[in-house]
Amino acid sequence: MKQEQVEKLFQWIDDTSTVISEDLNITYLESIAETMDVLFNGQPFDDMGDSLQTFLTNELLKVKKEEFEKEEIRKAIQLAILKGMKGATQQQHLITPDSVAMFMGYLASKLFEGEESLKLFDPASGSGNLITSVMNQLDMSLQAYASEVDPTLIQLAVANANLQKNEIEFFHQDSLAPFLMEPVDFVLADLPVGYYPDDAQAARYKLKAEEGLSYAHHLFIEQGLNYTKEGGFLMFIVPNFLFESEQSKALNAFLREHAHIVGMLQLSDSLFKDEKHGKSILILQKKGQGTKAPKQALLAKLPSFKNPNGMADILTQMNQWFDEYKRTQL
Repeated sequence: MKQEQVEKLFQWIDDTSTVISEDLNITYLESIAETMDVLFNGQPFDDMGDSLQTFLTNELLKVKKEEFEKEEIRKAIQLAILKGMKGATQQQHLITPDSVAMFMGYLASKLFEGEESLKLFDPASGSGNLITSVMNQLDMSLQAYASEVDPTLIQLAVANANLQKNEIEFFHQDSLAPFLMEPVDFVLADLPVGYYPDDAQAARYKLKAEEGLSYAHHLFIEQGLNYTKEGGFLMFIVPNFLFESEQSKALNAFLREHAHIVGMLQLSDSLFKDEKHGKSILILQKKGQGTKAPKQALLAKLPSFKNPNGMADILTQMNQWFDEYKRTQL
C-alpha cells in the first residue's frame, strides 16, 4: 500500500464530493456515497444535471479505480468520511479508529488461522470500515453479512464495499430485530453504547432490563450470540465499564451460561479524549459440544499503537498465547 495513492484518491473524493454536495444540495457525507457510486459505475448517472455530468466526466479521466489497492481505497474513503463526520451532529455517525480495526483483523487472523472459508457478520456496520478492514486481512474464502439502520451510513458502506470488491450482503434494518440469516462463524462489531429505546423489541431478550430502558450494547452481545454457530467466535469493541454497570450482573450470568471469555484487551488511553470513554476488545467463544474455556484468558492493556517497541512486545506475548490456546483446544 502506498500513502501517496491514498492521498491522491482522498483528494479526488474530497474535491468531487464537495461539488456534488453543492450541486445536489446534500450533506458532504451523503455526497461521498454519490462520489463512490460514480467512481464504481465509471460514469455519471443520467438523473444528474448536465453541468454536473460534464464535471464528473472530466474528473473520471483523472483516476481509474483499478489503479488502487483495496486498502488504499478503504483508507482514502475513511479519511473522507472522517472529514464528513466532523460536521455531522448525529451520535451514530462515528467510525472505528483505523489502528483498532487493523488490530482486530490481526486477532481474527489468529483465531481462524488455517481455515479455508469463513462466514462473518457485523451487526453494527456503520460505514463499513471495520468489516472491510478485517476482510482485507483474512486470507481465505469469505461470506460476509452486515447490518445498519442509518440510511446514510448503509449507503456509504455499500459503496465502500463495492469499490474494494468486497462482497457483503447488507441488511438495512434495526439490528436488534430478527434476521433472515443462518448463524455464522464470526461476529464482530464496534458496539453502539447507550440505552435502546424500543421496549417491545427489547422484551425478546434475556438481557432486557428489569426496570427502565435496556442497554443496547448488552442486547447486541446477546443478538451476536444468537447468530453465531456453536464454537464460533465473537469480537466486540465494548466500553471499559461493561462489567461494572448496574445491569452487568445479568450480563455476567448470561455469558457464563452461553460463552467462554477468550480475551479482554483494554485499548490505550491515548485513543480517547476522556478516560471514562475508554474501550476494550472483548473476545468470546459461543459454547458448544467440545468447546472449552482457555486455561488463562488473554488479558492485557495495550500500549499506544504509536509505540512500536511496546506493540512488538505485546504482539510477541499474544502470539505465544495463541499458540498455547490452539494446543489446549485440540
